[in-house]
Amino acid sequence: MKPLPDILEIQPLAKPPDCTITVPGSKSITNRALILAALADGTCVLRGALWADDTQVMVDSLRKLGFEVTVGPDPAEECNRTITVVGRGGEIPAKKAELYVGNAGTAARFLTALVCLGHGEYTLRGDERMNERPMKDLFEALGQLGVEARSEDGCLPAVIRARGLKGGEVTMSAKQSSQFASGLLLIVDKAKFNLRLAEPDEPYSYVDMTRRMIREFSHEYAVEPDMSSGSYFVAAQAIMGGSVTVAGWPKRSLQIDARFLQFLPPTGKVSRSRDLGDSVLTLAICALFGKQPLRIVGAARLRVQETDRIKAMVTELRRVGAKAEENEDGFTVWPAEPGQLHGAEIETYNDHRMAMCFAVLGLKVPGIRIKNPGCVSKTFPNFFDKLEKLRT
Repeated sequence: MKPLPDILEIQPLAKPPDCTITVPGSKSITNRALILAALADGTCVLRGALWADDTQVMVDSLRKLGFEVTVGPDPAEECNRTITVVGRGGEIPAKKAELYVGNAGTAARFLTALVCLGHGEYTLRGDERMNERPMKDLFEALGQLGVEARSEDGCLPAVIRARGLKGGEVTMSAKQSSQFASGLLLIVDKAKFNLRLAEPDEPYSYVDMTRRMIREFSHEYAVEPDMSSGSYFVAAQAIMGGSVTVAGWPKRSLQIDARFLQFLPPTGKVSRSRDLGDSVLTLAICALFGKQPLRIVGAARLRVQETDRIKAMVTELRRVGAKAEENEDGFTVWPAEPGQLHGAEIETYNDHRMAMCFAVLGLKVPGIRIKNPGCVSKTFPNFFDKLEKLRT
């Protein structure tokens, strides 16, 4: 992978693409699989696992907790790895650890739940943005099980004092973040409590992903390609024509974003809570070249992710000349008239999704310049190399 400049200008495609693209493994699946492997009895091998910022902090944290984790290459994709974890059957080897999770929400929430199986003191810290993202509901749920979680404002940093988990029933809502519920689901089989979710679980949700992975996990486990990452290349075909195939697109996926193709061409209302996940942002880029407005709804959680993605998307869409309006739980995008869109310097807010969405726009609209393109290392370090393959 080439070093990226501070600002990267995307050159429009001279012709419609005709190629096959591989994308790295799913971040959501990889981090869940790493926790399940650590909780398993004996050695687990994860193939096609994503190797990017969010999964590297998970591997580093597991090692600090005393787990044996080895990482080997993946011959099919340079941003994947084969990861071997020696599970301890629910035991946390270390009695004390300081864990840094960066801005990885899955790592923060899953590790918080995991360390509660231990007996000791564990400190979790994140970067500036992660330290603003909510954790209070998870801390309170764990408090019902006898865990002492010290945090000044319901966010990281936090100190977890664990003495194992007592029995009983925990009721919590998955409304604010499905990662809270998923973190508890991942450990419930190794503990003595019952978990009741107060909010109904939507079909294809990330909680459903967790449940399916728990049922289907094995000591030899293959991680699916990331469908959120795949959506950018499907979108390139949608706005440029041609033919782009994402290798390994699963027929029966764990990921809600595998349904992205069903929502092209974009129109009407699309819900982030029921229809798609992070690829709703990619769909908004496609909507600029559609025939009807697209309204993203059920997306309030976007405000508490790597950035306030609702505000960020509307701001940057307007920067390139698009018509977009912010709503309380989402935003609306209108198709652009010929000549309406123009180049601009795109603020990414250190958010990988913003960088990748607007890079796709740059394949069509001249003059799109991406600030801090290196933020894609969070989940897709070689994204811009893959984007160049559309020119071959």
